[in-house]
Amino acid sequence: MFIDEYISGVAPIRGKILLVDDQVVNIKILHQLLQTDYDIYMARDGHQAIDMCKKVKPDIVLLDIEMPMLNGFDVCAHLKKDPDTEDVAVIFVSGHFDEDKEVKGFQLGAVDFIHKPINPVITKARIKNQMMAKSQTDLLRSIALLDGLTGLANRRKFDQVLPVTWLQCAREKQPLTIILLDIDFFKHFNDTYGHTEGDTCLRVVAQKIQDTVNRPYDLVARYGGEEFICVLPNTDLIGGTYVAQQIVDSIVSLKIAHINSPISKFVTVSAGVSTVVPMYDMPNKILVEAADKQLYLAKDRGRNRVLGCLVEENT
Repeated sequence: MFIDEYISGVAPIRGKILLVDDQVVNIKILHQLLQTDYDIYMARDGHQAIDMCKKVKPDIVLLDIEMPMLNGFDVCAHLKKDPDTEDVAVIFVSGHFDEDKEVKGFQLGAVDFIHKPINPVITKARIKNQMMAKSQTDLLRSIALLDGLTGLANRRKFDQVLPVTWLQCAREKQPLTIILLDIDFFKHFNDTYGHTEGDTCLRVVAQKIQDTVNRPYDLVARYGGEEFICVLPNTDLIGGTYVAQQIVDSIVSLKIAHINSPISKFVTVSAGVSTVVPMYDMPNKILVEAADKQLYLAKDRGRNRVLGCLVEENT
């Protein structure tokens, strides 16, 4: 259900195109042709093109083959080897037809070739087709990282984000906090109200967690079943515990009936918090394991509460 809503709610975006050519006249021709429909960026050599791709993350690169220093093939190979730019669609622009060069370009990961002199109608059609194909691919990739029931990030997305955030905090010597949450006695809830109401409960709880953890660089994900996990970079244990307590209190305020809960007449959650200043040689799993232990203790001590700990370097 959520996926259908997500797809229908995705607004069309104005695509970004990077023009790469050492000849200014060629850039001007393409810029004049495409500027009405797309946001245009320009680079005069291969090194500048690579830097621009990392900065602006274009949807498509129109890449001249013959350039000094780094030629188009070298640039394409570099882009496809870098995880940050591997998804950029590369269209080579060539001054003459050469079957061997086209084969090489496709082997390197290019999606199409455009030949000079530029034919405006054909060029615009090819770019439009590639832009549509990339938009569909990006949409599918986004959907693959979403939980279909709640609309939160899924476990796969969490597994992608945690290592990146870990390295960022290690580089900046900043604390990283994990909050692991579990809906209390959720099996009792399903047994009492049925799985349809259980799904509704999960969606409402997920939305409340997302509303509470609202910094743009934080992550809230469905970890599995009735468990949720939050990744809070640049957040110490005091801050993480405060956010976790806000979540616990906000779930109670929803007043979702739970008549067979042994601890409350409403749905509640328990939270485990763990914080560390990451080191490059530390495995990031220790942070999740520590939060899991704190969650277990929170349940053992009565649920509907928050417990947290600081992970030491020699843990």
